[in-house]
Amino acid sequence: MSPSDWAGLGVAVVTLVGSFAVMVRFLVKHYLSELKPNGGSSLSDSVTRLERQVEEIYRVLIERGAK
Repeated sequence: MSPSDWAGLGVAVVTLVGSFAVMVRFLVKHYLSELKPNGGSSLSDSVTRLERQVEEIYRVLIERGAK
Protein backbone atom coordinates (compact mmCIF):
# COMPACT_ATOMS: atom_id res chain seq x y z
CA MET A 1 0.00 0.00 0.00
CA SER A 2 1.17 3.47 -0.82
CA PRO A 3 1.39 6.28 1.77
CA SER A 4 -1.75 7.91 0.38
CA ASP A 5 -3.65 4.62 0.82
CA TRP A 6 -2.49 4.44 4.44
CA ALA A 7 -3.50 8.07 4.95
CA GLY A 8 -6.94 7.36 3.49
CA LEU A 9 -7.36 4.31 5.73
CA GLY A 10 -6.29 6.37 8.76
CA VAL A 11 -8.77 9.12 7.96
CA ALA A 12 -11.55 6.55 7.51
CA VAL A 13 -10.78 4.90 10.86
CA VAL A 14 -10.59 8.23 12.69
CA THR A 15 -13.90 9.30 11.10
CA LEU A 16 -15.65 6.09 12.15
CA VAL A 17 -14.30 6.24 15.71
CA GLY A 18 -15.22 9.92 15.99
CA SER A 19 -18.73 9.29 14.69
CA PHE A 20 -19.20 6.47 17.18
CA ALA A 21 -17.97 8.67 20.05
CA VAL A 22 -20.34 11.50 19.08
CA MET A 23 -23.27 9.05 18.83
CA VAL A 24 -22.52 7.58 22.28
CA ARG A 25 -22.19 11.05 23.79
CA PHE A 26 -25.55 12.09 22.33
CA LEU A 27 -27.28 8.96 23.65
CA VAL A 28 -25.81 9.37 27.12
CA LYS A 29 -26.90 13.02 27.30
CA HIS A 30 -30.37 12.08 26.07
CA TYR A 31 -30.86 9.29 28.60
CA LEU A 32 -29.45 11.33 31.47
CA SER A 33 -31.86 14.16 30.68
CA GLU A 34 -34.73 11.69 31.16
CA LEU A 35 -33.65 11.16 34.77
CA LYS A 36 -33.97 14.83 35.71
CA PRO A 37 -37.37 16.28 36.65
CA ASN A 38 -38.54 18.77 34.02
CA GLY A 39 -42.12 19.55 34.89
CA GLY A 40 -43.99 16.42 33.87
CA SER A 41 -42.66 14.60 30.84
CA SER A 42 -39.46 12.96 32.12
CA LEU A 43 -39.11 9.42 33.40
CA SER A 44 -38.32 10.78 36.84
CA ASP A 45 -41.59 12.74 36.91
CA SER A 46 -43.54 9.67 35.82
CA VAL A 47 -42.02 7.54 38.57
CA THR A 48 -42.76 10.24 41.14
CA ARG A 49 -46.41 10.39 40.04
CA LEU A 50 -46.74 6.62 40.20
CA GLU A 51 -45.23 6.50 43.68
CA ARG A 52 -47.68 9.15 44.87
CA GLN A 53 -50.62 7.22 43.40
CA VAL A 54 -49.49 3.93 44.97
CA GLU A 55 -49.13 5.61 48.37
CA GLU A 56 -52.66 6.99 48.01
CA ILE A 57 -53.97 3.51 47.13
CA TYR A 58 -52.24 2.06 50.21
CA ARG A 59 -53.74 4.78 52.38
CA VAL A 60 -57.26 4.08 51.06
CA LEU A 61 -56.84 0.32 51.54
CA ILE A 62 -55.59 0.76 55.09
CA GLU A 63 -58.51 3.06 55.94
CA ARG A 64 -61.06 0.59 54.53
CA GLY A 65 -59.42 -2.32 56.31
CA ALA A 66 -59.49 -0.52 59.65
CA LYS A 67 -63.30 -0.07 59.60
